[in-house]
Amino acid sequence: MGTPLTGIQHGNGGVAVIATTASTVNPPPSPQLNSNSNSSPSSSSQSQNCLTNCALNSPILIFLFFHKAIRLELDSLHRAAIAFATNQNDNIKPLLERYHFLRSIYKHHSNAEDEVIFPALDLRVKNVARTYSLEHKGESDLFDQLFQLLNSSMHTEEKYRRELASCTGALQTSICQHMSKEEEQVFPLLVHNFSFDEQASLVWQFLCSIPVNMMAEFLPWLSSSISTDEHQDMLKCLHKIVPQEKLLQNVIFTWMEGNKTKNKCKDVESNSKLQTSLDCGNNLLGNRSDMGHCACASRSGKRKYSEFSCDHTDGTAVHPIDEILHWHKAIRKELSDIAEAARQLQLSGDFSDLSVFNKRLQFIAEICIFHSIAEDKVIFPAVDSELSFLQEHAEEESQFDNFRCLIESIQSAGANSSSEEFCTQLCLHANQIMDTIQKHFESEEVQVLPLARKHFSPERQRELLYQSLCVMPLKLIERVLPWLVGSLNEEGAKSFLLNMHLAAPESDAALVTLFSGWACKGRSGNVCLSSGEGGGCRAKVLGEARAQFDLGFCACSSVSSTKTNAFGSADENGRPVKHGGPNLCELRSAGDLTGIIDAPKSSSGNISCCVPGLGVNGSNLGMGSLSATKSLRSLSFSPPAPSLNSSLFNWETDISSPSAGSATRPIDNIFKFHKAIRKDLEYLDVESGKLSGCDETFLRQFSGRFQLLWGLYRAHSNAEDEIVFPALESKETLHNVSHSYTLDHKQEEKLFEDISAVLFELVHLHESLNITNVSEDTACSNFDSLCQNETVAKYNELATKLQGMCKSIRVTLDNHVFREELELWPLFDRHFSVEEQDKIVGRIIGTTGAEVLQSMLPWVTSALSQEEQNKMMDTWKQATKNTMFSEWLNEWWDGSPASSPHTELSENSTSQGNNVHESLDLVDDTFKPGWKDIFRMNQSELEAEIRKVSRDPTLDPRRKAYLLQNLMTSRWIAAQQKSPQTRSGETTNNEDLLGCSPSFRDPENQIFGCEHYKRNCKLRAACCGKLYTCRFCHDEVSDHSMDRKATTEMMCMQCLKIQPVGPVCTTPSCDGRSMAKYYCSVCKFFDDERTVYHCPFCNLCRLGNGLGVDFFHCMTCNCCLSMKLVDHKCREKGLETNCPICCDFLFTSSATFRALPCGHFMHSACFQAYTCSHYTCPICSKSLGDMAVYFGMLDALLASEVLPEEYRNRCQDILCNDCHKKGTAPFHWLYHKCGFCGSYNTRVIKVESTNLNCST
Repeated sequence: MGTPLTGIQHGNGGVAVIATTASTVNPPPSPQLNSNSNSSPSSSSQSQNCLTNCALNSPILIFLFFHKAIRLELDSLHRAAIAFATNQNDNIKPLLERYHFLRSIYKHHSNAEDEVIFPALDLRVKNVARTYSLEHKGESDLFDQLFQLLNSSMHTEEKYRRELASCTGALQTSICQHMSKEEEQVFPLLVHNFSFDEQASLVWQFLCSIPVNMMAEFLPWLSSSISTDEHQDMLKCLHKIVPQEKLLQNVIFTWMEGNKTKNKCKDVESNSKLQTSLDCGNNLLGNRSDMGHCACASRSGKRKYSEFSCDHTDGTAVHPIDEILHWHKAIRKELSDIAEAARQLQLSGDFSDLSVFNKRLQFIAEICIFHSIAEDKVIFPAVDSELSFLQEHAEEESQFDNFRCLIESIQSAGANSSSEEFCTQLCLHANQIMDTIQKHFESEEVQVLPLARKHFSPERQRELLYQSLCVMPLKLIERVLPWLVGSLNEEGAKSFLLNMHLAAPESDAALVTLFSGWACKGRSGNVCLSSGEGGGCRAKVLGEARAQFDLGFCACSSVSSTKTNAFGSADENGRPVKHGGPNLCELRSAGDLTGIIDAPKSSSGNISCCVPGLGVNGSNLGMGSLSATKSLRSLSFSPPAPSLNSSLFNWETDISSPSAGSATRPIDNIFKFHKAIRKDLEYLDVESGKLSGCDETFLRQFSGRFQLLWGLYRAHSNAEDEIVFPALESKETLHNVSHSYTLDHKQEEKLFEDISAVLFELVHLHESLNITNVSEDTACSNFDSLCQNETVAKYNELATKLQGMCKSIRVTLDNHVFREELELWPLFDRHFSVEEQDKIVGRIIGTTGAEVLQSMLPWVTSALSQEEQNKMMDTWKQATKNTMFSEWLNEWWDGSPASSPHTELSENSTSQGNNVHESLDLVDDTFKPGWKDIFRMNQSELEAEIRKVSRDPTLDPRRKAYLLQNLMTSRWIAAQQKSPQTRSGETTNNEDLLGCSPSFRDPENQIFGCEHYKRNCKLRAACCGKLYTCRFCHDEVSDHSMDRKATTEMMCMQCLKIQPVGPVCTTPSCDGRSMAKYYCSVCKFFDDERTVYHCPFCNLCRLGNGLGVDFFHCMTCNCCLSMKLVDHKCREKGLETNCPICCDFLFTSSATFRALPCGHFMHSACFQAYTCSHYTCPICSKSLGDMAVYFGMLDALLASEVLPEEYRNRCQDILCNDCHKKGTAPFHWLYHKCGFCGSYNTRVIKVESTNLNCST
């Protein structure tokens, strides 16, 4: 049982997350909401019930409601874009407005996740959250591309419309996949690792991190996107999430009702504004003592909630817009204090309190950024659309960011830092920010405020100020209002509250009451500025009124009344809650802003304010908050994604490409596939726009290119899932880092399948159109013409759909490979040595078959520069240095039509000594005579050449032995070779050729072949020119061996015609008859009955389904092993030896062999016979298996034996063959037990031991 988080009291504090395991909760299934309208009612009902139960039991799953609303909106917008693309709708303005709203909603949703949810998850479960924040960055870029199209002037062009539809589809696919992954991975982790209270508090922090003006739009939109029952269930869920404070619940549930409340209060609001203005006019010259009345006090009249006493004696009552000066003054003062604090640090040289200094900087940076956003989005557009301070705002953000980076560098440097240098930079940055903002504020006060005073009425000025305040989220407003009001005098503070109340609409009654209460906390003693003669605190009045007034919110009307304790009350889940009351007026904000707010002190004889706090500002307000704040400046993430600047995700975002001059790592070549993938994705995206009206050739070329990309990407993703990702997960610090990418592969495979299905249907439609056009004549009926038109319309519709799907797959894979390179690529450099990377590359290549490599290598190299090709091939050659890969590569590319550049590449990039064949070709003094040269040599020359080869150190021993054997028998071989060579040009009649007749594997059934293989052809041996069914048939009757790879001709046993070797007969009479089901162009091998594959690393054909299916090639052992033997003991080139029993060469043997525990090999049949009488390896003498039972029998046998008296106390020195340790054992003429490992597989090294202790 894990330890739950301490200090969590929902409604009394935020999630003070610590890196421990929470009390576990059985995670309910997280359903992925399906917005498909074709789903059955029963399944929809079950899904809804499951969603409701999940959200009520696990508050974090309330995000499923959010996801459903976003999915529905994306689907609706995509259908609208398709309608626009097909000319069903020519008005793009509604589409533009809806996408603006969706982008704003989704942006704030993503920012809140980056600021609240992901940092909390990262403390409990590492390596999960960062990739989702990276996806937010990619989705933001997609929105930017979409709005470039939406704002384009080419609305009438068909190409533009199709591109717009494609882009909307790509956006829908990307966001839906992202949400599905969150539901599959993130939500279960949150449910499992966070208790009910912690989940509720996280969701509450999430809601408090969204700007107020967006919450007022987001929640009503969310309510309208779900069913009535789901709406009620969501209200119940929110009731468990929102702290049990009536004022806070009123704010949230008023937003939930949204439009209903606004419509209901529309008439009341207009009447209230009129009444307020009359009251303000009557009181304009009233008694100053009226200012002492409570700002929240109840008034008699028709309004539900009272207004302020309207004494406008303060200057801001005439021009409320001048309150901006209060903000400027407070910001200046705070920056001045920070600059002074920096100077104090410089004088003291003490950086121990630097974290407090950093918090102050973060706080004022957030205020400045949101103040800038309010000006850019609210004030300036209203005053003058051409007025802009964007450059100044961007400069301020940059300076704050540089200041923050400097502080973090000081903290990370610690004792190694140069105090004098850092202090100087600290003061310099502080002064720079001070000067920049001072100039900026002076410009605004000269250019903006006079225009606002002149052109706007006081009412409009108040509205602009209130809208500017609502640009901030609740959690920041709770801190900002006390800070601002604390910097004002009493008259200024009351005027500020008055203007805020006059500007707020009737529907914001609870919200403005909350704001007023928070503002009051900025005064010393938490004094309510609105308390006085005429009444009490507005929060109290509102609470009492709500107790008697039913708003109809079913979810918030059922506050349970349980026994209270010193800490408040508890709800039905046992969570501590707070209820409004004077005893709960804590100085929470003042505590949070220690060192930030320096409020003036005054007497505390007034009434204290009882407005509740949010309970979220004490936690989780770190650098992620500031980064998310900065991202709100624009609706696009032009700066890096918030998560990348966050202290949470600060590791390894700075990577350098290996092509930029850095050292090449073996793993880099796996990522080079990404370049080829991007190239083909671009082709599919661009060329899919030409499918309408294309010819058959283009369609087939497009289809073939797609199938190639799909197959190669599948091989690439399988290699990552089965080899690369498990290698990453094997490192303890990297657990969970790859799960998201595995989910990506599943989603991308589904996209490929969908595109393949549409492309298949498109090809068939194209074929039917061609048939119709061919058979068309003048007598064509109207019905046939109508059918053809319908087919053409359906073809164009499918082509448009396919274009959108190709755009989606390009966007999805582009984002996927970008995140892999940014997040996973640097991990190999930090956690894996070069040898480990070589092994991973070898594993990947070793599971890739020859057919895949033949397609993959030209595909990849075509996307790389010559230098990148050389580096990639060098790495491959290094990883396969013990194998025949270079030999296969040269043989295959030499025989391919388009191989000339690649052959040159492979020769240039091969390391010396890696390949015998290349070392023969590249070393000038290596012996390489032809048969004619050998025939002319005398005996002394031949012996000299043999000695020369024998002394050549560059030759592989196996190759050297082969050459020496052939040189020694060269005269006889040359004599045999000369006769067929001289006769071959003269022989034109097949009857003159020996063996020119069919042979049968089954004579009765007339099945061609021999006793070794079933095939329909004979091979003409290059050595003697004779025809044999296979090389074994040749070797059985000849005194030399047949090199089957040198075969160039074959004879079809059906027509008896000699022809170039190939998979089918080329004579017309055979009509393309197949020579065998399997044909290998490298080995010139045919087999018509068994499953065979060619291993490019053995450079041989072997029995099996193929590499990566049931076999893999071990690059160290240089042999193909069963997939079950992935974890085996490697022995370098272990198979390139003879069987220790029958002495047959194992590497080329067709018989099955067995891997021994010691790493040696022998034939399986030989093993069965050998182990009947032996249990040790014939090469190294290690035990061949688990001998515990046998050794136990020997123990019992020796215990029963009684040695003669003269031998009982004698010892012998022994060496254990299993553990290789020396020791002593009691005398015995046959069995001696090792004292270390208990094995009897020992040998006596000294008969009489000097050690009388036989225990070791």
